[in-house]
Formats: sequence, C-alpha cells, structure tokens
Amino acid sequence: MDQIAAMRAFVRVVEAGTFTRAADLLEMPKPTLTKLIQQLESHLRTKLLNRTTRRVGVTPDGAAYYERAVALLSDLEELDGSMTRSQASPVGRLRVDVGTSLALDVLIPALPEFHERYPDIQIDLGVSDRPADLVAENIDCAIRGGEVLDPGLIARRVGEVDFVLCATPEYIARHGMPEHPRDLENGHLAIGYFSPRTGRRMAFDVVRGKETYAFDLPYVLAVNDSTAYFAACLSGLGIGQSLYSLIEPHLETGRLVRVLPGWRSAPVVLYVVYAPNRHLSSRLRVFVDWVAERLATSRVVRRESV
Repeated sequence: MDQIAAMRAFVRVVEAGTFTRAADLLEMPKPTLTKLIQQLESHLRTKLLNRTTRRVGVTPDGAAYYERAVALLSDLEELDGSMTRSQASPVGRLRVDVGTSLALDVLIPALPEFHERYPDIQIDLGVSDRPADLVAENIDCAIRGGEVLDPGLIARRVGEVDFVLCATPEYIARHGMPEHPRDLENGHLAIGYFSPRTGRRMAFDVVRGKETYAFDLPYVLAVNDSTAYFAACLSGLGIGQSLYSLIEPHLETGRLVRVLPGWRSAPVVLYVVYAPNRHLSSRLRVFVDWVAERLATSRVVRRESV
C-alpha cells in the first residue's frame, strides 16, 4: 500500500463528502479510491469512514486521523517545496481565519496580488466573526482585532483600525443629530453587537483628544456578525460603529451620515496570530509578511483624517 496516496485519498473523501466526487477531484477511478481507503483502514485496524448511499461521514477515529493527516501532508508539501523551489516560491495550502468585514473589505480584494506573487500557495479562508481554535481546527493563522487572550499563540501586530459612528438620515430625522456624546443618552438607540465568544454585548466608546466617553445605549437589535451589523445600520435601526472604509461609499451617496464627526472609537489593534509549531513554514511566513504589508497601506488601517 502507498500510505501517502491512501492518506491523500482519505483526506479528499472527507473534504468532498462522497467517493464519487473525491475520485473526480483526484482524477482516479472510484474503485481505486475505494481500495486505497480499505487498505488504509486495514493497515490502521480501525474504521475511518461511515458510508451511506448518499454521504460519507467520519468516525471519531477518522476525525482524529484526518486532522493529523492534513497536518502531515501539509508538512510534506512544504518539505517537497523547499527541496525543489527557492524560498521565494513556497508551495502548499494555508488555512486562514479572518473576521467578515476585514475579509470582504481588505483581504479578498487583495488576494489576486498575493496569488500573482505566490502562485503555488492555496488558501482555505474561513470567514466568520466566530473565534476559532487554531490548534484544534488545524488553522495556520488568524487575523484578529483586540487583545489576544491565548498566551500559547504567537501574535504579530500588523496595524490598527478606527471605527466611527454612523446612522441613516431617516434615523437622524426621527431622533435628532447629537452634538455631544452625552446627547446619545437622550432617547437614542444603538445597533448592538455581542461577542460570538462570550455572548457579552459591546459598549460604545468614543474619544476626542483626551476626552473619553463610554455608554451602553438601549437597542432594538443586537447581532454577532459584522456583515449583519452593517446591514442593521443601513436599515435605520439605530446608531452603529463601523470601519470608515465601509461607510465611506454610503456617506457619498447620502445613505448614511456621520454621527459626532469629531469623535471616533478607540483604535482596535490588529494581530496575525499562529501557533508556535507553525512558525517554520515558509508559506506561512510569506503570507504573514504580505498581510502586514497590505494592512500597512490599506485605507482601512491607515488613520483617516475624517
């Protein structure tokens, strides 16, 4: 049995969900694929897959083996790449986790440039505001805002973002335009955002020079996803805090207006974080360097004179 081929076949079956789809992706006959899986299970003396007429699922042993196999095959690709290519041309797959707004507004639009520079790196991009467990989910790195709470992770600061307050003109017509943060406590509503990790709702905070105000406004709707949050802002459900780069096009069309334009939320520091055992990967190293470079010149991270 070619164990490496069998491991690749097993990983592809798990990811594809069916033997037929996996065989197509691997460009091999389905009977050959089936035989490889059977040989692997026989070699390991355990059942890796539960087969039904429509779908293939992994057993508990199969799930554990999948995670280790993915990591091993990734390391093997890295080793092969280091022997056959220069460090300037790393090869392999990267699993990256990033928040929704940053993915849509910064990272994804810039990825064609990354692909042109590193054409042999494949990126599996997890896009969610849910905090991921990098080790348990076999994620190479994540881009996160705010304090990194896990001391077991390596964190590289790559920039900071500013949030500004905004609302629809219709909302302002109903509730009035506040002149000072204190005015927000007189009948105004906020778009609530609660942490996907803790469930706690985030309070508003604004700064102007040395002045700082923090307040917890009533709300009609609270969400735990940044895309839904921005949609709620556009619907006129209350005042929201958003990246200036996201609201700028809507300011130009008049769909949104700035609230308290002389104030902004305290900056949120952005980090690329990864587990210590990932730091030797050349593909991870060039990706982290590229992210830092990209964010350093991004209109999202650069402080706007607004």
